[in-house]
Amino acid sequence: MRVGVPKEIKPDEYRVGMMPVGADQLVRAGHQVFVETNAGVASGFADDDYKRVGATIAKSADEVFGNADMIVKVKEPQAAEIGRFRRGQIVFTYFHFAADRELTQACIRSGIVAIAYETIKDRKGTLPLLTPMSEIAGKMSIQEGAKYLEKPMMGRGILLGGVPGVEPAHVVVLGGGVVGTNAAKVAAGLGANVIIMDVNLDRLRYLDDVMPANVHTVFSDPHTVRAHLLEADLVVGAVLIPGATAPRLVTRDDLKAMKNGSVIVDVAIDQGGCVETARPTTHQNPTYVVEGVVHYCVTNMPGAVGRTSTIALCNATLPYALRIAKKGYERAAEEDPGLAEGINLVEGRVTHRAVAESLQLKHEPLQLRGAA
Repeated sequence: MRVGVPKEIKPDEYRVGMMPVGADQLVRAGHQVFVETNAGVASGFADDDYKRVGATIAKSADEVFGNADMIVKVKEPQAAEIGRFRRGQIVFTYFHFAADRELTQACIRSGIVAIAYETIKDRKGTLPLLTPMSEIAGKMSIQEGAKYLEKPMMGRGILLGGVPGVEPAHVVVLGGGVVGTNAAKVAAGLGANVIIMDVNLDRLRYLDDVMPANVHTVFSDPHTVRAHLLEADLVVGAVLIPGATAPRLVTRDDLKAMKNGSVIVDVAIDQGGCVETARPTTHQNPTYVVEGVVHYCVTNMPGAVGRTSTIALCNATLPYALRIAKKGYERAAEEDPGLAEGINLVEGRVTHRAVAESLQLKHEPLQLRGAA
């Protein structure tokens, strides 16, 4: 198979979809790899690193997309990239379709086979290609939240961990999954008072056992969420329904009752956000204020730490890329139902139920025709 790795063009995106070691393994397995020039530079990988393992350095994105049977990327396709797709081409990347009708419809029209990192499942039912970025985003949410609590950043002027004689900040984490757990650990390590909320009692029992004493678990319902929002200095939105739009847990009316200068970091923004007033932002313009509350809603938070993120992501994605390249997506999906969960679109058909339901589109169950 011919595998293409383009340079990411989303603003402030410094990751790359494949490291040189990945290109090496694909080439050794008999595949061709086309890497756009300078695709890995921002993550610390030079063109020569790819050339040494047998990859072809392409001078342009047109060359990468034109040669590849499968494109391996990081972020959702941008308009210029969608224009380069051809029918039947496999695109293996993050898509987050449920949050973007325009993107979804453009990819439907293109006729690609869209395999989404964020909906692939492993044998435990977890999301192995979303987990490493969720770990990073969870940790970064506290790092960024602490910064925007500073007064010059329009925050309340609060030090997250406080000092002797001055109480620390109150941090509320909505969601006890990978993002929420990492956010709570970092906030607790800095000395904040932390509330982590979830609807899964078994998950809360687990977190209660493993978290430090300054982290408290609370069952999430609308009344309890609102009560804790009123006390919060920093709120982290960390809820996820795989493939679907994130539930709205924080309303505009809630914001009116929150402390002036408090901060919300909505990590769920990739799936539409769990805050009613959330809208996507960038690393260049990361925040805005609504009802006196600072909103941080950057859609590619891990992109800012491109070196760490690329290594963590590619460690997880490479085994799947190797299997798809070797067997084709149909046979690979037939052998691995978890990989089949990642197939969101096939040549104009929406094959992932949660995506279809979120956007009120026709769902057509995956048909693995011709798999042997």
